[in-house]
Amino acid sequence: MRQFARVGITLSLIAAVAATALALVNAVTAPKIAAYELQVIQNALVEVSGGFEIADSREETQESGVLEVHTLLDPDGEVAGYILQLNGAGYGGAMTIMAGYRANGEVIDARLLANSETPGLGKKAESASYMEKFQETGGDTPVPVKRDQLEKSDADSVSGSTVTFTGVARTIALGSDYVKQLGGE
Repeated sequence: MRQFARVGITLSLIAAVAATALALVNAVTAPKIAAYELQVIQNALVEVSGGFEIADSREETQESGVLEVHTLLDPDGEVAGYILQLNGAGYGGAMTIMAGYRANGEVIDARLLANSETPGLGKKAESASYMEKFQETGGDTPVPVKRDQLEKSDADSVSGSTVTFTGVARTIALGSDYVKQLGGE
């Protein structure tokens, strides 16, 4: 009986020390992680802005799949388009996409941010070159949401990650439709 009590007390002490150590590590790393995540979002905003000025205001929405809206301004201060932070679903689950659009819904550029896609396959969507297949679509040309709507070289590049491609494409198309509803106003 005493031996069980001794083992129980020892395990409780070890758990208390481990919990304290984890709390200390979290206190040190949490602000650094938050700052890094903010920097990633700021970098993505600049990358997808197409050289337009990003207005100081941002708007959170209740629209399904659209998390935030940032207005893009031309040199005259007129609305040139929007940057949307979008929520979509891929093979690995939820993913966040930052996409820039002209006022007519045409995709300027996009970046895949938070995701749990498969390394080596779906993770390819994180590269800037992967998103080139969506640029200049969504206005007069529909956003390609199926592999057969892509050029052969682009279709081959999504081989093995069709679910990721479809999730990214549908999310970008949803953003294009949302911007078209805004109408540049």
